[in-house]
Amino acid sequence: MPPNLGTERFELLLELSRAFGSRLELEDLIRLVLERTTQALAAEACSILLLDPVAHELYFLATSDATLGEGERLRALRFPADRGIAGLVLQEGRARRVADVATDASFFPAVDAQTGVRTRSLLCAPLHGPEGAIGVIEVINRREGEFSDTDLAFLDGLSGSLAIALENARLYEAVRSNEARLEREVSAMHRERRQRERFAEIVGGGPAMERVFALMETAADSTITVLIQGETGVGKEVVARAIHRHGPRRERPFISVNCGALPETLLESELFGYRRGAFTGAAEDRAGLFEAAHGGTLFLDEIGETTPATQVKLLRALQDGEIRRVGDTRVRTVDVRIISATHRSLAAEDAEPRFRPDLYYRLSVFPIFVPPLRERREDIPALVSQLLERSRRRLAKPVAGISPAALDRLAAYDWPGNVRELENEVERAVALAPRAGEIGLAHLSERIAAPRRLALSGDAPRGPLRSARADFERSYVARVLERQDGNATRAARELGISRQMMQRKIREYGLR
Repeated sequence: MPPNLGTERFELLLELSRAFGSRLELEDLIRLVLERTTQALAAEACSILLLDPVAHELYFLATSDATLGEGERLRALRFPADRGIAGLVLQEGRARRVADVATDASFFPAVDAQTGVRTRSLLCAPLHGPEGAIGVIEVINRREGEFSDTDLAFLDGLSGSLAIALENARLYEAVRSNEARLEREVSAMHRERRQRERFAEIVGGGPAMERVFALMETAADSTITVLIQGETGVGKEVVARAIHRHGPRRERPFISVNCGALPETLLESELFGYRRGAFTGAAEDRAGLFEAAHGGTLFLDEIGETTPATQVKLLRALQDGEIRRVGDTRVRTVDVRIISATHRSLAAEDAEPRFRPDLYYRLSVFPIFVPPLRERREDIPALVSQLLERSRRRLAKPVAGISPAALDRLAAYDWPGNVRELENEVERAVALAPRAGEIGLAHLSERIAAPRRLALSGDAPRGPLRSARADFERSYVARVLERQDGNATRAARELGISRQMMQRKIREYGLR
């Protein structure tokens, strides 16, 4: 070997050693190693193959041979770790030079058959990690002449620094991933604690809520997938948080996302994360909510508003526990409990293309229906007391309380917006009431404070109010059913109640 060639290679090793110690991104570093090694050895290609210890296979991390492709396609090329020259180098732990692979008994021709590359000669050196060989670096087909022992010594010297760089990168990535995960968990826990203060406890003492509490207790004792159904504003997220808080994952994060508040593309990147460069503005890799909720609970509010494309990705996450960031080829495994919620009757839409039946069955393993506020009026006084105290603190206004007449009106109102509407009404009343004074009828909204006028006639019905109310409801439900040709699903939509509640009314009033 000419003296100047030895000097060039020594300088190249020095350059690469400096690169290993620099802050280059791993991908840039590997690209530099492959290009400069191929050039220095006058070879056709240089490749780095890593060991998959689980499958006991070798796979390409990177190569300078453009014909093999890159990314997922390249990593799909796999070979037995105990076959071929690379497998022998991996097992023996020492570099080898083969001048003619056709005469070498260790050569494994299936590799060339799979890659489409014709190997004539090669150099191969092991990459040693702290716990043994982690892979090999391989150079094939010198363009002129044969590879020499000096060539092999150069590759063997390079392999030691490369293995350290790869192992350090792996450890750094693990530390950075754990650090990011801890930051996400701490941030999520802080958010959960702040949001949890909105409801110190779920108020309810009537039969309707007792059934809900019984189901919540069962759900909290396991990690079963829960679907919470109910009208907008009934407190579905409050129920989900309570299940998580009293369950086995209480020390892990609770992450909430409103699927109906985000467009499809944004929702996908929010749920699954994205890779740098996946779209305009994606300046860096970002983990999604599935990864942020790892080990904990992910609450998917208004799941019925998702598109079919998003539902396919959610189905895979539920079935296999696997997600893929937008623009990424790597599949990541997550351990997340799913609690979802909807104001829609998803079962009624099974036959329609909007919501996938297979996803519905996955989500509704354990359904919980939260009744609207008008069906548990007995809870309104306790709710008003709780909301009044919270509004006092928030507005820093010492309101004395609420008059019996005003409380009666609040209890008589139907609350189409449920607890959320009641909360807004109480806060408005506190703002209008005098300091240290009492909330009266004058401080309530007109739609609530104004008494309903009834058109009375000489033959007005007589009897208990409860019977009259039941008679009216039966007649009204029957008319809606008739108008909808007996279709309970469409009737439920018109009435603004769930399909389950509709079926209950049908049975109760004998309307079949």
